[in-house]
Amino acid sequence: MKESILSVKNLTVKIGKGRIVDDLSFDVEKGDVLAIIGPNGAGKTTLFKALLGIIPYEGEAKWRPGIKIGYVPQRMEIETDIPLTVFEFLKLRESKNFSKERAVEELKKVSLPEGILKAGLGEISVGQRQRILIAWALLGDPDVLLFDEPTADIDVHGQESIYQLLYHLQDKFELTIILISHDLSIVYKYAEKVLCLNHKQICFGLPDEAMKPEQINKLYASERGFYHHNHDEHNHDEHHH
Repeated sequence: MKESILSVKNLTVKIGKGRIVDDLSFDVEKGDVLAIIGPNGAGKTTLFKALLGIIPYEGEAKWRPGIKIGYVPQRMEIETDIPLTVFEFLKLRESKNFSKERAVEELKKVSLPEGILKAGLGEISVGQRQRILIAWALLGDPDVLLFDEPTADIDVHGQESIYQLLYHLQDKFELTIILISHDLSIVYKYAEKVLCLNHKQICFGLPDEAMKPEQINKLYASERGFYHHNHDEHNHDEHHH
């Protein structure tokens, strides 16, 4: 029996009179890769903020005591012309026993060369910045990574390699990963569980069982074109890792 890392019961987030997240209940077990899918504005990032305890919510979101959480946002919210090198940025993390060696070690985990430490944040590619955000999260020795899918700033090939990287990290360091994704083929390939969210919980479970066409249609009712475009692209042989 896997151990539960997160237990969510009747989680609701209200903003004004609207319910951005409405009555969610699900569990995440150690080593899971859980993908949260749903249309834009469905409450996915809001759910992350509630799980991180940075916005008020009703209901329960209980992490196992002592769990360390790393959060990787969609993009680096800093001005790219800021005169900060990658090394200086990582140093801001102020993690215990930080050193140049430790920075190099974390960069290795995200497949970046040591030389990038000297580069300015504004000089590197968006994909490299995304990897540096993952390295930043890893500096905190997390048990769980919350990963908000990089938006369209990164091309499909770049996104795929970031997911391969996350999957490799999960495997090697026994991380639990909760990710927000907009790409159903990625979900089929990498996720063990999927939560379909459109303010309410539309589905939760194994991708093959949870993502039935009628569920997906219901989930993306407001974005019809999206589903057909994506669904035609992935072939069903990819379901199993």
